[in-house]
Amino acid sequence: MKESSKTGRLAVRLAICAALLVWIFHVIFVQEGRLAVEARGGSWDGMTRQEQFQAAWSLGPSAVWGTLRAVSPSLYALSLLLVGATLVIGARRWQLALREQGLNLPFARALEISLIAHFFNSFLLGSTGGDLLKAFYAARETHHKKTEAVTTVFVDRLIGLFSMLLFAVAFAAPQIGAIRAHEFTGLVFLTVLGMLGACGVLVYAAFWGRGSGGESWVGGWLRRLPRGEYLERSLLSCRIYGGRPLFLVQSLALSMALNLFCVLQFHAISQGLGLSIPLGLLLFLAPAIICISALPITPNGLGVREHLFVGALSAAAVGISAKAALSLSLLAYSGSLIWSVIGGVVYVNLKESRHLDEVANAGT
Repeated sequence: MKESSKTGRLAVRLAICAALLVWIFHVIFVQEGRLAVEARGGSWDGMTRQEQFQAAWSLGPSAVWGTLRAVSPSLYALSLLLVGATLVIGARRWQLALREQGLNLPFARALEISLIAHFFNSFLLGSTGGDLLKAFYAARETHHKKTEAVTTVFVDRLIGLFSMLLFAVAFAAPQIGAIRAHEFTGLVFLTVLGMLGACGVLVYAAFWGRGSGGESWVGGWLRRLPRGEYLERSLLSCRIYGGRPLFLVQSLALSMALNLFCVLQFHAISQGLGLSIPLGLLLFLAPAIICISALPITPNGLGVREHLFVGALSAAAVGISAKAALSLSLLAYSGSLIWSVIGGVVYVNLKESRHLDEVANAGT
C-alpha cells in the first residue's frame, strides 16, 4: 500500500512536469510559427486557432532547431555553464541568509530547493513565481522558525533584485548617450531607474526602517491585519540583516558576480550567433531586461523579454535585426529551460529530507 502510494505520487509529479514543459514549448513554438508564417507572406492573425496550433507544432520545432543550430556549440555550452554558475551562486547567497536566522541548511539542500524553484519559475508569472515553492520548502525545513525561513526567501530575492538594478544603472552611465538616443532603450532605462528607486526604499524599510520594536503603533497596526503576528515577526526577522554588515557585503558581492555571469551568458550566445553587440551595452541591457521581465506579467517573462530584446537591439545604435534579437533571447531562455528540466528531475525524485532541527540535533 505504501509502495503504491509512492508510485502514485511519482506519477502525479511526472504528469505535472510533462504538462508544464509541453506548455512552455508550445508558447515558444507559437512565437516561431508566427515568424515562419509571416516570413512566407501569410497572416497569422487571419488564421483560425486550429490552423495556428497546427502551424506552431509543424513549423515551430524546425524553426527552433534551426535557431539552435545557428549558434556555435562550444559557446552555447559555455552559456549553459554560466547559467548553472548563477544558480550555484544564488543558492549560496540564500544559504547565507538562512544562517543569519540560525538555520544551518546544508549547501546541497539549498541548491536542491533552488533548482526546484527554478523549474517552477518556468511557468509561473514573472521570473520569481518559483519563490513561492522555495518559501514552502524553506518553511518545511524547520519546526520552530517557519516565519523566519520564509522571510529569508523574500530577503534573498530583494537583495538580488536591488543588486541587479544597481548593476544595470551603473553600467548604463558610460552608455547613457547611446541609450537616450533611442526612445525604446531610453524608456527601458527610465523603467529600471524607477524600479531601483522603489526597490531601494523597500530595502531601507525592510532592513533599517523603524519597526514594531521602536514604534509601538506599527506593531499594533500589523497585529490588526490578517495573520498580522506573522507579518510583524517577518519584519523583525528582516531587521536582523540590517545589523549584519558582513552579511550585506557578502550578499552584494555574490549578487554582483551572479549579475556578471548573467551578462556573460548573453555575450557568449551573441558571439556564437556572430552578432556585434557591444559588451558595454549588454552590461546594461541584459540585467535591465531580466529585471523588467521579473514583473508578474507572463509566465517566466515569456514574450515580455523577447519584445524588450527585439525593441532594444534593433535600435539604430545597435542595428541587430529583429530575428537575430529574438534568436538571442530564445537561446538564452533555452539555457534556462535546460536547467529547469534538471530542476524538474530533482522535483520528481525529491525525497523527504531531515528537518533543520534534526540536522542540528545530530551535530550536537
